[in-house]
Amino acid sequence: ASHWRSKPNKMLAVFAFVLSCCTVMSESLRHTGQHINHDGHAGTFIKSLEFKHRLRVCNAYPSTADLDVYKRRGDRQNRHPMPYKTCNEFVTQLKPGDKLEFKIGDGNGGTFSVSDLPNNNAVLFVVIHRHDTLSTAVAFESHVFASLQNAQLAVIDTYRGTAKSEPLIMDSPGGGNTSRSEELRFESVVAINPGLYDVALVGSDGKTKARNSLVARNRESYTVLRTGLEAKQGPSYPQELVVYPQTDPSAMHSAVPPRVMMLSVLAVFSCAFRA
Repeated sequence: ASHWRSKPNKMLAVFAFVLSCCTVMSESLRHTGQHINHDGHAGTFIKSLEFKHRLRVCNAYPSTADLDVYKRRGDRQNRHPMPYKTCNEFVTQLKPGDKLEFKIGDGNGGTFSVSDLPNNNAVLFVVIHRHDTLSTAVAFESHVFASLQNAQLAVIDTYRGTAKSEPLIMDSPGGGNTSRSEELRFESVVAINPGLYDVALVGSDGKTKARNSLVARNRESYTVLRTGLEAKQGPSYPQELVVYPQTDPSAMHSAVPPRVMMLSVLAVFSCAFRA
């Protein structure tokens, strides 16, 4: 009987030894976090995660002058000037507290401050537009697109004026599907199936005021902007629809009927600056 009692004691001793070794290794890793490289130098094997943040900027400020974006003084993000109704995307390291400076022609367009960013890959979208119909002040609206499987669509109204229009999404005539349409809401984000679509602005009189195409692919984020200005002073600009980015329709092997699912209300941060 004593033989059977001694065996568990040996097992307990071995277990205690292994546990002690694990504890020592754990403490060692916790305090040093280092290993020895082949060249004999100590190096860390704990690496901080680096997330890929894309900065997407759209110019919805009605003007004949081009837009330039600076991350800091002298560090222009866009290689080429950005005219009205154009968008651009930059792969850049962003962190909370960074400031983006906007210049319209030779004038100062204002500064946008990055308040927070998610701990994952994401697209930070910023659009600059007119604050009102009377002054030349600017406003910003922004949204952070999460990394999702579905295509995402942010619908934003930057038009300033009295005209009323509602956005619709519908089958593209060349998509080969039964024509159907669904209403969209401004200042919202929706998820859509991949496929070929048209987006349109329909006025209160039932007439189409503007129209553009949308080729949606999974894992991509899209922006639809209603642009235009009914100025009290200076030139006015008609209602138009800007879709970004534009994908080649030939990249779609098959079209899928539109099925729009509301995700969340777009977080809008508007700040006025005197140009």
